[in-house]
Amino acid sequence: MKKPLIVVFLVLLIDQISKFWIKLNMTIGESFSVLGDWFQIYFIENNGMAFGWEFGAQYGKLALSIFRIIAVALLFYFIYYLSKKKTKFGPLFGISLITAGALGNIIDGMFYGMIFSESTFYQVATLFPEGGGYAGFLQGKVVDMLYFPLFTFPEWMPFFGGQIFFSPIFNIADSAITIGFLYLLIFQWDFLKNIDNLNAQSDSDENMHTEIN
Repeated sequence: MKKPLIVVFLVLLIDQISKFWIKLNMTIGESFSVLGDWFQIYFIENNGMAFGWEFGAQYGKLALSIFRIIAVALLFYFIYYLSKKKTKFGPLFGISLITAGALGNIIDGMFYGMIFSESTFYQVATLFPEGGGYAGFLQGKVVDMLYFPLFTFPEWMPFFGGQIFFSPIFNIADSAITIGFLYLLIFQWDFLKNIDNLNAQSDSDENMHTEIN
């Protein structure tokens, strides 16, 4: 259980440090290049899901936040369950990345509205502003900043002409979720296929324990 928790802690630490720095040093829409034009730090905020997608208004955001909290609680239980089953670290690593990413964005929604002033196109946010933050509990905005406009489709191309190949702006937490899923699908496919067998083995062990007692 220790290694998965370390993974969750480290990802969460990097995610939150990056978001705090962005909030306290950049205005909405501000950007700068990291590696040429194809990798930029570009500050935006969103009320909804990963990669800047939106999900309803205030009640939609509340429902999404509650869903995320329940999902993270279940993921932590799953990590605990697999650890008790002496599962190899590979599957636990992927699940820990997903858990850390989900938790990172939950923290934004839960607390950022309470501890930060609002970021605008003209003003950098402040931490613990006088008079309170820009929103209540579970109503904070998710901070995004990673932008990879790798290339633009040529104008003559049907449907996609003139559009950027990959336009979403995301954060470390979103990246952890995506990498965790891809890692499980590519490198831990055997584990995913045998989850039912793991549950069956668990039921068998419980029945054997009951018969012995």
